[in-house]
Amino acid sequence: MTLEALFAPFGLKAPPLEVRGITLDSRRVAPGFVFVAVPGVPLPHRKPLDGHDFIEDALRRGAIAVVGERPLALPVPYLRVADSRQALAELARRFYGNPDQKLTLLGVTGSKGKSTTASLLHHLLWEGGVGAALLSTVGLRLGRERRPPLGHFTTPEAPEVYAFLREAVDLGLEAAVLEVSSHALALKRVEGLSYRVGVFVSFYPDDHLDLHGTPEAYFQAKALLVERSELAVLNTALPHLDQLRGRPHLLFGPGGEVWAEGVREKEEGLAFTLHTPWGKGEAFLPMLGAYNVENALAALAAALALELPLEGLLEALGRFPGVPGRMEVVQQAPFRLVIDFAHTGKSLEEALRTLRRTTPGRLLLVVGAAGERDPRRREDIGKVAARLADKTFFTEEDHRTEPLEAILQALAEAARKEGGDFVLVPDRKEAILLAVLEAQPGDTVLLAGKGHENTLEKGQEALPWDERAVALWALEVRKEALGQGGKARQEEEA
Repeated sequence: MTLEALFAPFGLKAPPLEVRGITLDSRRVAPGFVFVAVPGVPLPHRKPLDGHDFIEDALRRGAIAVVGERPLALPVPYLRVADSRQALAELARRFYGNPDQKLTLLGVTGSKGKSTTASLLHHLLWEGGVGAALLSTVGLRLGRERRPPLGHFTTPEAPEVYAFLREAVDLGLEAAVLEVSSHALALKRVEGLSYRVGVFVSFYPDDHLDLHGTPEAYFQAKALLVERSELAVLNTALPHLDQLRGRPHLLFGPGGEVWAEGVREKEEGLAFTLHTPWGKGEAFLPMLGAYNVENALAALAAALALELPLEGLLEALGRFPGVPGRMEVVQQAPFRLVIDFAHTGKSLEEALRTLRRTTPGRLLLVVGAAGERDPRRREDIGKVAARLADKTFFTEEDHRTEPLEAILQALAEAARKEGGDFVLVPDRKEAILLAVLEAQPGDTVLLAGKGHENTLEKGQEALPWDERAVALWALEVRKEALGQGGKARQEEEA
């Protein structure tokens, strides 16, 4: 597309230069790119960056045009707009040829359970013969192809969203499941998209208040997904449910149209009887945690709304391969080692209570708290860890530009008030190793907070990180240590 065609709807005459890309990050600018200067988001813990301060950098890197909100005179075409984020989404959609119009879109939002529900829904669609893409926190799926997630956000910025949808269309896929965060809705990363089905899984009013300010504003941000959906799939436990029922909807959970009866937690997963307007049947989900029944109901309701047959969906549910970093069992015996993304007090409590029910021995926990996030999370995590884990190894978790020592001390102070057993181990790799070395048969070791994420943010750097790989390394070290110890004892006895 040419710059002339891209800017035409905005009324700005521009030369017919070829546009090679659009970005709000000056570091990603290459010759032929349009740079959109976006004001930063004010947060309590840090001064926001402002894209207008990086225009010179973008020009040095080869930007052929700039979009911004300030009155500026530049050596390249400059489009001044009232809202840079809105313009970024509109330009990206136009640049990628309105790919959303050629796909059946399904959006999933919620305080917890988004990734699992979105992954489940994509699996059910694919197993039901619908060629679908998946954009989520835990990674991308384009048909059968797996890709790592796009950066550290649940939902990437608008150019990445529309580029992903364009690729899905070009591959001949029919649908796309999008995990949609409140940040994405409030910051217009998914502006312009309309959904065949919008799923609202859960809502915890004390989450993300550093961005939204109040629980009401947080709820309204998530409610935007419902407003933009032809059919809403809603949890009966949601607050303000009456506000969401003004459009066509399907309720799941107790008192809803899609609900579970007789949930049984087993070592290998969850069994329950599924009730729906399309009939009932016995369901099995190979995942730990009774709360995942709620995620399964949400995904099943959305798939049923698309007229996929119930019998096939129940069969597909039993074949679900799980979600990386979501109650992922790395080792079952002699002690269990589990990786989970739980990074708030509420989600950590659910994970620990779930594992406690099937742990005959001690529950050992490795966890930290992120920097540049609501400081109240640290107190919640520290208290929950002290109450529900037998021993906690407090460690790093994306402390970013905040001092790690201050975060660890906040966790320790909260845990100390509850009388918990804990140690402070700043290096996460070392903390994981120490927990694995301490574990005994029958224990469970939970590595919480990082889950699927492939970076560990220290200062201004995002260093490569693979929680599963570190866990496997720690198990090997333990095996070697035990082997050497056994050999030494044999020699001593001889």
